[in-house]
Amino acid sequence: MKASLFLAVVVSSAIAAVDAFQPPAQVVTRSTRTTATTTTTALQATLLSKVKNLLTGSTSDFDRLVKKTFPGAMSNTRLTKKVVAALEKKGFTPENTLVATSLCADELARVLEDDFVKIYGQNFNLGGLSGFPFAGNTGFGAMSAHVPDDGFCLLIHGPHVGITQDGVVGKVERSGIALVDSCCGSAIAASNYLAGITSGGANINPQIQQFTDFQQGAVQELILPHGKRLDDANDRMKELPYALYDSQDILVRDIIDSGKGGIKQGLAVLGGIQINTGPDTDDYFHPLRFDYYDSDGNLVGSMLSKL
Repeated sequence: MKASLFLAVVVSSAIAAVDAFQPPAQVVTRSTRTTATTTTTALQATLLSKVKNLLTGSTSDFDRLVKKTFPGAMSNTRLTKKVVAALEKKGFTPENTLVATSLCADELARVLEDDFVKIYGQNFNLGGLSGFPFAGNTGFGAMSAHVPDDGFCLLIHGPHVGITQDGVVGKVERSGIALVDSCCGSAIAASNYLAGITSGGANINPQIQQFTDFQQGAVQELILPHGKRLDDANDRMKELPYALYDSQDILVRDIIDSGKGGIKQGLAVLGGIQINTGPDTDDYFHPLRFDYYDSDGNLVGSMLSKL
């Protein structure tokens, strides 16, 4: 069914449900009748907007705003279609593919994860705060053993960043929360830690490797090489996820190289920046890497041009 026809069917059905809704009985006056009509009309308009955003992949002014802020970004809807089409030619199917992700612990990072799980079925989690692969070599080895016999793995990794409806980077609207929240909180905390060092204002911390927060301590260590880069950036919040990605990519490559003997039929690695938006709009992803490794662990080449 074409998207436009599907949209019409879904919207008409949803509006019919709204029309059929009966509020609790009350004394009907001209005032209450007008209020009820206004409320129903507003609900229909809100519902129509939400359904259109979900089904059209966000082709609005906001879509243009995101792509202007993050050139190269694409909606999750478009990304999944492109990735699946490219991998299908390599032999990846829902039956023979295991998804593995190294994404942040934040619930917003689950959106991209879920988009691919809906297609391929299951996910092996390798990631932690800011998306770093804290499961390490042991996790990668376990994941490889769980790939179907003669099957494939799609590994998706990257930090994430929020953007509000009015274009503020590093913030995002969250469902059920009035406060426009920081995103990614771990990355911003690490950035603030780094800024304190480069400005000379940081306090000595005798518990820098405290076990109860060791992941955040590691994120702060892994961002250290990017102090000047972030200080010189025109927009620190926009540059932050790309700096984190560069550190993360080194670790992911090292883990793959160490565990390549466990690769079965093949491994696809999709790396980039996850861009989280508010509840009523599609999320985005800026792909920076889309590589394919063969069964011997050799890097065959990049498929980035396929996206």
